Amino acid sequence: MEPDSSDTWVSTVAATVVSYRRMIDAAVEQLSDSELNERPRPDINSVAVILRHLGGKLQSRWTDFLTTDGEKPNRDRDHEFADWDGDRAALMAYFDSGWQLLTAAIRHLNDSDVGRVILIRGERHTIADALLRSVAHVSYHVGQIAFVSRLVHRGEWRWLTIAPGKSAQHNNETWGTSSSRSVFSGETNIR
Repeated sequence: MEPDSSDTWVSTVAATVVSYRRMIDAAVEQLSDSELNERPRPDINSVAVILRHLGGKLQSRWTDFLTTDGEKPNRDRDHEFADWDGDRAALMAYFDSGWQLLTAAIRHLNDSDVGRVILIRGERHTIADALLRSVAHVSYHVGQIAFVSRLVHRGEWRWLTIAPGKSAQHNNETWGTSSSRSVFSGETNIR
């Protein structure tokens, strides 16, 4: 989604969502299949479980979000926290189906829509509230994905943000550009 001066808020949300997806993908691509499914401790979710949960939540929230409650009656939230028993491709397809619903919703909104009211678990939310709620939830889990990935990954790690000791170099190379915001900035198209 290219920023449009008349839809600044929605464009900003879109760019934020893109940056979170890029961080998720960059973490996941560094993990082997066993690392993807590894729980650092029995009571800590694996990256696969977190992705399953995000996929289910986003599917529930953003399917027919203008006309149905964001907590769908067929959602089995508790099952989202069970170990994933499929392969990586199936997991990523499941996660991506929820992600695509979120990004499609954003693509079809403009700033004049953000005050419209929708329901989540019977509670009234403006679309702006619902989007911020989803983006905050995604960002929480992106942090978990990054942390759990670092705990279970064996081998060298490619940093998802500016690597320690590289701040000055990053600033020198990106100062005054959108790339200064993150190692994943610059691309604003929603996947």
